[in-house]
Amino acid sequence: MNLDIHESWKKHLNSEFEKPYFKALIDFVNFEYQAHECFPKVSEIFNAFNQCTFNNVKVVIIGQDPYHGIGQANGLAFSVNDGIKHPPSLVNIFKEIEQDLGLPYPKNGNLMPWANQGVLLLNATLTVRAHNAASHQNKGWEQFTDAVIKTVSTEKTNIIFLLWGGFAKKKRKLIDTAKHIVLDSGHPSPLSANRGYWFGNKHFSETNSRLEQVGDSLIDWRLE
Repeated sequence: MNLDIHESWKKHLNSEFEKPYFKALIDFVNFEYQAHECFPKVSEIFNAFNQCTFNNVKVVIIGQDPYHGIGQANGLAFSVNDGIKHPPSLVNIFKEIEQDLGLPYPKNGNLMPWANQGVLLLNATLTVRAHNAASHQNKGWEQFTDAVIKTVSTEKTNIIFLLWGGFAKKKRKLIDTAKHIVLDSGHPSPLSANRGYWFGNKHFSETNSRLEQVGDSLIDWRLE
């Protein structure tokens, strides 16, 4: 696997790439992709970084694991490839956008337009074996993505971190809350959303309100 990650990130993360854990991680990922069907495809493993350059980051949304169904994952947290049925969490994200902003429910679940506007859609684990959820956890990805969060926190200001659910909320300790904005809520999964912990968080309008306050351009949350 080539380290196909945008140059703007490489210069901030070079020290991670040289660490023993990362070299062992790459060996593991190479073996897994040769021995098993894994997602996303190799060229999209670092898609979150390639679609949202370091300089462009304004918002960070933290997911946990790529989708493990055929054709779903595209390297962006919560996003699916064009033409793929929307998973339940993504359905609830779109329903909250409908309620919050009055935008129509989108046909397409590919969140690349968000990434291109500065939304880093970061899964804690960047790869997974097909039909085997969490199969690539605790192999080094979390150490790498924690370093990404720390780097963004240290080297940038006024970033909006959206922490959805218990797993993402644990990442708060990596963020300097004196210089960044942290919005948290329940996870958009049906288990959380149906218990009242997701809908009504208004994170999408709140994000744009905060961006406006610091003089940054707003995110157009529409996908059509």
